[in-house]
Amino acid sequence: MDKFFRSTLGNDVVLKSVYLLLVTIIIYLLFSHWAYDDPFITYRYAQNLEQGEGFVYNPGQRVLSTTTPLFAILLALLANIWSDIPHLANLIGSFSIALGGLLLWDLGQSWKTPLVGWTGLLLYPTFPLLLSTIGSETPLYLALCLGSFAFYARRQLTYVAIFSALAILTRPDAVLVPILLGIDYLFRGRQSFPWRAIFLFLLIIFPWFVFAWVYFGSPLPATLATKQQQGTMTISQRFAPGLITVTKGYASHWLYRLEAALALGGIFWMFWRKQRWILMLSWTVLYFFAYSILGVTRYFWYYAPLVPGFIILVGLGITLIYEILLTALHRIKINHKKAATFANILVIFLLMILLLSQGQSVWRFRQAPDDRITIYRAVGEWLEANTHSNASVGALEVGIIGYYAQRYMVDFAGLIQPDVALQLKRNTTYEDAALWAVGQYHPDYLVLYDGVFPHLEDEYISKHCHFVQTFEGHSYDYSRNINIYTCEQ
Repeated sequence: MDKFFRSTLGNDVVLKSVYLLLVTIIIYLLFSHWAYDDPFITYRYAQNLEQGEGFVYNPGQRVLSTTTPLFAILLALLANIWSDIPHLANLIGSFSIALGGLLLWDLGQSWKTPLVGWTGLLLYPTFPLLLSTIGSETPLYLALCLGSFAFYARRQLTYVAIFSALAILTRPDAVLVPILLGIDYLFRGRQSFPWRAIFLFLLIIFPWFVFAWVYFGSPLPATLATKQQQGTMTISQRFAPGLITVTKGYASHWLYRLEAALALGGIFWMFWRKQRWILMLSWTVLYFFAYSILGVTRYFWYYAPLVPGFIILVGLGITLIYEILLTALHRIKINHKKAATFANILVIFLLMILLLSQGQSVWRFRQAPDDRITIYRAVGEWLEANTHSNASVGALEVGIIGYYAQRYMVDFAGLIQPDVALQLKRNTTYEDAALWAVGQYHPDYLVLYDGVFPHLEDEYISKHCHFVQTFEGHSYDYSRNINIYTCEQ
């Protein structure tokens, strides 16, 4: 490969630091306003931990309803410096995405496929599906997984142990990474067994698992079973078929159709000439099958871990084009130096076209944030200001509302109370779960979309509750009104 692609960044720490800083700042400035409901559950864990309430969502209720203990702990620690946890989470996500791009570049250098590295450096931080998860643990989780592979490629097993252990503490499904790397290590017949790395790995994860067993009764998040229960519902869509739904919007754009074509070429090139990348792509494939087997319902952030594998295949496809160009130019008797220069120019042009097109896609995407954010926050702040601190509140989505309300929340989707999730079955709806939850927990207040749960309104609210406040959707650029009711015990 031409010297340009091998040496532009080199081992220059300054250039890498500049890349990390600039990309982090750009992403954060573009997406500092970004939010969606689910991460706010983790934010409330972090807030309660920082305020001395314990590692809980509802004080006094020991249920592990966050999938990411490390992210929650990190937010709690940094909240002493910056108390605005949602913006803090977005900053961590911005840095993690920038770091992920740099780690893909490093992998490209280690596995002597520099164009894959450049593709990761440019296209990974500008992929909309990945950017949509800013504020959650997903960017950090991916950065730690990519770091595990990058250090493994460098044969630095101590750092592999650290990164893979931290990845598991960020999301339990990261256990696929050390399993894959361990199998590869044994398959390649390394002479020495990595006892030190294994010990360090266990030293990092063991304390959490002991704490979780004692504190929660299990190290597995309760939300896993909840998402599986949701996946059984007729009104839901499971993970595997959900991939088609998520990618439909991308498939309609010429840019992503072109990238898909490059990825198909990348698969051919990987199996023919660059088999080392099979290890990395195996993680993507295993992740997809693991989530498909688990049968969880479709949430868009579950698909972001497929992005690194896709970007790698695009890079391998570009590498294939580069090699085809060189071969064609040599056959028409153009000397090597001129052929390499011409091929470099064409490949750089292709990368710039992809980068600029993805940038335009990102710009349009960032202008359409979740339209529930403002009204949910207003509801939460009203509850915080107008209800007793010991009041309980029932709602379907408790992330943003619960974070700003700071009240005991009863979750109709079953994320906070696992017994509510057990009511979610094939022929049930969330209204069925809500009816059961209000009968079981008798919340003091109910937060409901206007007219969405008619049976709940007829069978429970008309008998036990009265209306206290409405939030008109048009005042918050939202399509629905939200009503608050106060109920008798």
